[in-house]
Order: sequence, then structure tokens, then C-alpha cells
Amino acid sequence: MDTIVIKKVDKDTEPANKLIEFVENFSWEEVKEHTLWMLKNWNYSDWETMFAAMIDGQIVGMASIMKTDYYPLPEIYPWVSSVFVSEDYRGQRISGRLIDFANNYAKECGFDRTYIPSEHIGLYEKYGYHYLKDITNYGGGVDRLYVKELR
Repeated sequence: MDTIVIKKVDKDTEPANKLIEFVENFSWEEVKEHTLWMLKNWNYSDWETMFAAMIDGQIVGMASIMKTDYYPLPEIYPWVSSVFVSEDYRGQRISGRLIDFANNYAKECGFDRTYIPSEHIGLYEKYGYHYLKDITNYGGGVDRLYVKELR
């Protein structure tokens, strides 16, 4: 098995450029345009950032930690968001490692919980999240809000 390295991505770095290329070519069409805009304009403030999962210098997955997500809920943060792993690398627990890395980062930033929205049941529970409530996104769809207490 290849060694997976998870790292925080900083503005104007080689990993940031590689992440832009990764997003330009990934299959998650629903978030591609917005994520590219965020990366190209580095529209992250304070503690917000992206994380990349890399194997031999190649990005194979990503996640972010954000103040806001696709929901009109400014009182809820930080959000672990944009979790994506290339199809060729799924099944290697990379998503879990990205989520753990984001949660450790959030804890270092002084947060005691993180939130993940999802339409799925049973996906994020295995990462220590529990269902909090249904939430309505900006598009009018209803998703499930999950929370994890960071200890």
C-alpha cells in the first residue's frame, strides 16, 4: 500500500496549484465550479483552509474546513466540507484520514466540535459524527446535519 500524506494547503504554494489541477479534473461536478473559484481567489479567511491527501506527490483527495457551507446557518461552524477522494483511491480510508486531519486542525484552532452536512445516513457516523437535525440548503433541498464533539 502506498504511503498517504495529509497536509494543510497554503495559498500560492505548489500543493495549492496541484489542488486546482485536481479539482479541474475530478468527477464531482456539483462542487467543481465553486471550489475552483474558492481556490483560485483563495477565498479563505482566518483559520479556513483546504487539506490534500497525497500519494507520491500526487493529490488523490481533499477536504476543507470552513466558516460557512451551502446553508444559511451562520451560527453553526466550523464545517468539514468538500470531502472527496478520487475513484481510483476509494476504499483505502482516505476520507476518514482527511476528516480526522480536519478535526485535529479544528481542535488546534480552539474548536470543540465540527459539523458535516450530508444526504446520507450511516456514512459519517463511522467517523464519530451523530445526527443533529435536518437543515435546508440554499437550493431548497433538505440535508442531514451531523456533529462531532472533539475531545
